[in-house]
This record gives sequence, C-alpha cells and structure tokens, in this order.
Amino acid sequence: MASIYPVILCGGSGTRLWPASRSDQPKQFLKLVGERSSFQETVLRVKDIPGVAEIVIVTGEAMVDFVAQQTAEIGAPVTILVEPEARDSAPAVAAAAAYVERQDPDGVVLMLAADHHIAQPEIFGEAALTAARAAEHDLIVTFGVQPTVPATGFGYIRPGEALLDGSVRAVAAFVEKPDQETAERYLLEGYLWNSGNFAFKAATLLGEFEAFEPTVAAAAKACVAGLSLEAGVGRLSREAFGQAKKISLDYAVMERTTRAAVAPAAFAWSDLGAWDAIWEASVRDHHGNAQDGDVDLHKASGVLVRTTGPYVGVIGVSDIVVVAEPDAVLVCHRKDSQAVKTLVDGLKAKGRSIASRKSISPSGAETLVSTEAFDVELRRAPAGATITLFASTVQVLEGVLEMAGDVHAAGAIIALEGEAQARAKGAATLLVTKPR
Repeated sequence: MASIYPVILCGGSGTRLWPASRSDQPKQFLKLVGERSSFQETVLRVKDIPGVAEIVIVTGEAMVDFVAQQTAEIGAPVTILVEPEARDSAPAVAAAAAYVERQDPDGVVLMLAADHHIAQPEIFGEAALTAARAAEHDLIVTFGVQPTVPATGFGYIRPGEALLDGSVRAVAAFVEKPDQETAERYLLEGYLWNSGNFAFKAATLLGEFEAFEPTVAAAAKACVAGLSLEAGVGRLSREAFGQAKKISLDYAVMERTTRAAVAPAAFAWSDLGAWDAIWEASVRDHHGNAQDGDVDLHKASGVLVRTTGPYVGVIGVSDIVVVAEPDAVLVCHRKDSQAVKTLVDGLKAKGRSIASRKSISPSGAETLVSTEAFDVELRRAPAGATITLFASTVQVLEGVLEMAGDVHAAGAIIALEGEAQARAKGAATLLVTKPR
C-alpha cells in the first residue's frame, strides 16, 4: 500500500462559536470539548494510522504559533506549510498535494479539516485506510457520514453504484444544505452527510486541477518548486500563490470530476459548527447540562455553560447557552445557536473589534493593536517563568530576559526570526510585534 500523508487544513475562525472563537483565536485551537483542541485531536487521530509517512499542516501566518505550540504539547512532529494569503480551499489543497507529490510521487493524501469532532478514532482509522486503498485506484474519495438527524446545516451526498470491492460507492450527486422537509426525505432515501474530508493520490488531484482549474495547478507547482523548510516550516511564495484562482475545492474539482467516490463512515461526526453542536458533543450530567469553568448550576437542564473569565451562576433555566469570556458574554437559546453569526455580523457592521479580536489571550497577552500585517501585544511574565516566543520583534519594557545565554535588560529590542525560549529574571513586561 502507498504511504499516507495526512494534510490538515487550519483556516477559518468559527464565527458561530463567538465569543470563544474569533479570528485571533480560531475554534480549532480552543479546548471546547475535553482536554484537547479539535486540532490536537485531529493530529492524534492520524498519527498512528498504519502507513502514515508525514503529517502536513496548511495554515496562515497568524496561526503558525498555535500549530507549533499545540503539536509540541502532544509530541507530534509535523510539517507546516504557510499560506501567504487566504484564497479559499482549492489553492491550499493543491499546494499541499504538490508538496506531497514532490515527497512521494505515489503518495496518498488524507485531507482533513482541523475543527471536526469524531468520537470513535478507531472506526475513523479503519475508514481512512479503506478510503486510502480506494484512492490508489485514482478515485477522489470523500467520507460520507450516516445521518442521525435530518440536519439542515450540512451538505449531503447521494451515493451511486458500488465500486471496486464494494467498500466505496460512486458519488451520484453532491447536494447543498437542504430545508427541513428535504433533509427528512434525504434520510429516508439513504443520503449521507458530506463531511468535507477526503483521500486521494496527490498526482490524481493535481491532474484534475490541471483539467478544470489550470491556474490553481500551476500556482501550486510553482509554490513547491522553490519551497524550502526551516525547522519544519515552509512559507509558500506570495507571488506564485497569488496566481491561483480563489475557489473552493468543491467548486473547482469535486462537482466536476468523474472520479468522485464516497466511503460510508460509521463514526459519530460533528463539524462543531455552533454552540448546540458543542453541547451535543460534550459530556453532560443527568440533567443534560454541560459545563466548563467556574460555574454553579441550580434547577437547570439541557444547558451549556462555559466561562474562561468570571464566575457564572445559572438558576432555573433550560436549553440555553451561556459563554463568558473576559471581554464578552453570550446568552442564547440552544436552538438559536446558528443566529450567533448574525450577531457577530452586526458587531462587524458597527466596527466593533470585539467581533473578531480578544483583548486578552489565554497566554496573558493583551492585544494592543491589530492591522492586516501585524499584531502588537503586551505580555507579562512572572519572575522565573519560561515563555515561548515566535518570529517577532520583542522590546523589553520592564525586567530582564535571559535567552540563548544572552541577558536582555529593559530597553532591549530583540528581533526573532523563529521560535525561542526566554526566562524572566524577575517580573518582566514585553512589547511583542508579530507579523500576521
């Protein structure tokens, strides 16, 4: 069997999970269900699949630090490909495929989203191997999840004829998110949820891009031709990447190709798209309540309560969501979770930075200024603390930092080209300017 190269896409900000998820702290890096983020769980799901050769993460510059920190936490070596700009999924997937083909002309890509929840990793591993084996026959295989409810928030797949040994079926049609009545009919007719995860030979997908979207294929190959890795990080050429058409993988290839197949997947799956999905995926007590943080519940049922800031007390209510961050609080009925996006769109229309930026980060950093090119943070470190810094310009405002054998006193300005560990000798205050 060919070697497998998991490619995990880390983009998007999860607007419907505001105020926890925002563009500076996207949902895939938050620990919303359990002790690990969905990104970490995704990496761990693929890490030990037989035949895995290299895990590749595709992300933007602003998320490189998150990826490095969270993969270090779980001891998983990865290669990080950095998109110079967001151009939808097709250019990102094509660049990853071109990288894998350079590494291994017969390599099979297992392309996964970083923000999905899968409750049974063993069943996922079996489905991944089935899909990878089918991909060796030049099929582009998507995972089709057996629906449990007539959901209106997912796209669907209509399976066609059995292929190969019957382990996969042809895709008769991809269909958009339905209304309630249509979703109920889809369940009766055996449609599957479109999970948006795929397996394909890198060379096969690049061939389809060449046929349908040649600018995407050409840009991907140009990006990889001049790519070099430094400490496992490769930054794709801005000039080459910018030549690719801005388009999704679904529109660029999947809705046009004759090679589409679906592997029915028996694992429980959620895209964690809104707070009701977080409640559904969480461990709940005998009253149906899920809670995280400094919370007390009395005579409550079916509620989700999460706080990373203030204490939250909830009394005598049912089926609501309460999410408290240090700078914002959301309260809504669980059934209205999808409407959070409307709330956030309204904040953006008013020019409220709170829609997309947190004033305080989990590391204790306070964002002072955010532009399209830079974030400027104020970081405080207690005496003796060891902190991790990434590519940035660091000014020591107060205290003394020890880094790589050098001592930097107040007033020092340090230009970091990559990751560095620093120790605060006495309480230290830093001004950190990071490229986005």
